[in-house]
Amino acid sequence: MFIDVAKIKIKAGDGGDGAVAFHREKYVAAGGPDGGDGGRGGSVVFQVDENLSTLADFRYKRKYVAQRGENGRGGRRAGKSAPDLVVRVPRGTLVKDAATGRLLADLSGEGPQVIAAGGRGGWGNTHFATPTRQAPRFAKPGAPGQELEVQLELKLLADVGLVGFPNVGKSTLVSVVSEAKPNIADYHFTTLTPVLGVVRMQEGASFVMADIPGLIEGAWQGQGLGHQFLRHVERCRLLVHVVDVSGGEGRDPREDFHIINEELRKFDPELAQRPMLVAGNKCDLASDETVADFQSFVEGQGYRFFPIMAPIRHGVDPLLDAILGQLSQLPPIRRFQPAPPPAAPEKAPRREQLEVSQEGGVYRATAPWLEKELSAIDVEDSESLQYMQRMLVQSGVIDALREAGVQEGDTVDLYGMEFDFVE
Repeated sequence: MFIDVAKIKIKAGDGGDGAVAFHREKYVAAGGPDGGDGGRGGSVVFQVDENLSTLADFRYKRKYVAQRGENGRGGRRAGKSAPDLVVRVPRGTLVKDAATGRLLADLSGEGPQVIAAGGRGGWGNTHFATPTRQAPRFAKPGAPGQELEVQLELKLLADVGLVGFPNVGKSTLVSVVSEAKPNIADYHFTTLTPVLGVVRMQEGASFVMADIPGLIEGAWQGQGLGHQFLRHVERCRLLVHVVDVSGGEGRDPREDFHIINEELRKFDPELAQRPMLVAGNKCDLASDETVADFQSFVEGQGYRFFPIMAPIRHGVDPLLDAILGQLSQLPPIRRFQPAPPPAAPEKAPRREQLEVSQEGGVYRATAPWLEKELSAIDVEDSESLQYMQRMLVQSGVIDALREAGVQEGDTVDLYGMEFDFVE
């Protein structure tokens, strides 16, 4: 099954917590704090895997979580950083932020791309020792790893894209010029997935050709199969428009030519400007006058025309020579540039993030940063409590409680830590 769009959740590992420890050694009195720092959490890294051709694996597994960093230990030993989680995708995969649509990475090259960074490890109590606080009994917790939902889109990397109505001979053309073996039958939508073939020319020259299936009128709006695969045309350097010049099934080659070009334009106006060659297939089923008339029409539109009979390879070699010559003058396959991250909003001062509420005689102060700060406090240790008191004063929590009307003796609740307010 060919899957070229998937949505998954990724979570980088949290950093390990810093350690609270003290040096203990025979004949060494008051060794002091020696808690090590926590290890860094593992990042989520995307890597190209040449053995993959679809995003089908992500249909069954939709959540990827990296390991957490180890906690610090005594003896100033830092916790081990967690290994990165490598997510393997086929070449040509775009990674987008599902919430905003911002492009995070284009996996077309060889190098890995970090999509979600692991959290930093927390500091051990060694960092909090001062001349007046020589035995700190608290440490910092690790920072959380990045977490987001991403949209994966596969846009195949091909030099040449074959476009046209169903059953005009695109798959046949790919099969006779490359080793690709697509399904070929005399009915519409025989080809249900894009087919890639490597066309090898003389003197080592080669290029990749893609059969883009299912384009019909209204494809850009979701009609037929083409809306699923038009995205794969975006990377192609050159388009080859295959037209059934015999007018099979009562169709008009001119009308077909106009319809497909219009579908490409509506999907992406830039595609209408993409270099294009026109291959008139099934010439054996049309009169010489019909072929000549259609050739005059195409050349009048500014395109080069090549009459072919794909099954017997008649007229195909001049088309391939023209493709190779055209490709030599075109830039490389398109790579999409990741969008820069949005400007970070100005961080509000801690005081402005505080919210104080009162219910049943209990005052509660909340802030995004406050719970994390309190998690490092050891309520059984006097120095740790002194550190907390200074932090509450300096960050404006005490002033915010006073403004809310707290009085001496009132109960204050800070994320489950209750105490009586004392002036």
